[in-house]
Amino acid sequence: MTTSKKAPGRHSRTVLQLLAVSSVAATLAGCYQTPVTAEYPVDYRQRHPIVLREGVQSVEVMVGRNRGGLTPSQRADVMSFAQAWGRESGSGVIIELPRGGPSDRAAADAMREIRSILAAVGVPSNAVYLRHYRPGRFALASIKLNYSKLVADAGPCGQWPRDLGPSINSRSFENQPYWNLGCATQRNLAAMVDNPADLEQPRAESAPYTARRSMAFERYRKGMTTTTVYPEAEKAKLSDTGK
Repeated sequence: MTTSKKAPGRHSRTVLQLLAVSSVAATLAGCYQTPVTAEYPVDYRQRHPIVLREGVQSVEVMVGRNRGGLTPSQRADVMSFAQAWGRESGSGVIIELPRGGPSDRAAADAMREIRSILAAVGVPSNAVYLRHYRPGRFALASIKLNYSKLVADAGPCGQWPRDLGPSINSRSFENQPYWNLGCATQRNLAAMVDNPADLEQPRAESAPYTARRSMAFERYRKGMTTTTVYPEAEKAKLSDTGK
């Protein structure tokens, strides 16, 4: 009785073929895997929080070569800048003055007028710091005024870590908000806030108007109405409906 035996070489080739098929299958499976991203909050205020940081408020005054002083619009810009400094500044006023060009004399004349405007609005002289810079060869010289202030910001917007359309990822069928949703709203809100510090804490209460409060108390003591009568309100009405 004889038994057939497989050749050792054939068995080795079969094992190698199985290993090759397995490696190709693993490679193809890796091509179709969706990258796993970290879970992000559902609340847009947590995805795009409004943060406070130090920003810069600046104004640039263009200086002509043969013109001295400021134009009316430039005077208005400098005055508005100085008034805003009194409300929101976090530093002194830093002025960058051009030097080493054909417009040096015109810049010096404009600088004297800028200093007078700052002093008239109430910016003390010890809060003004002067720096010099050399303008480019073909660049228009300008006097740059800036100061640091507190600003509110959110973002950055326009990031899309996941596809919005259907995919083989099961998360696309969970009706979850996408990452960029609410980012523009947060950025607009941060830009519209007059005092960014209000986002962190409420303002302190101001003192009441004593004269008006005393008048209201006196009317209440006498049994009179404490409401204010506005005769002009009736003149502004366009219709008698509701009377």
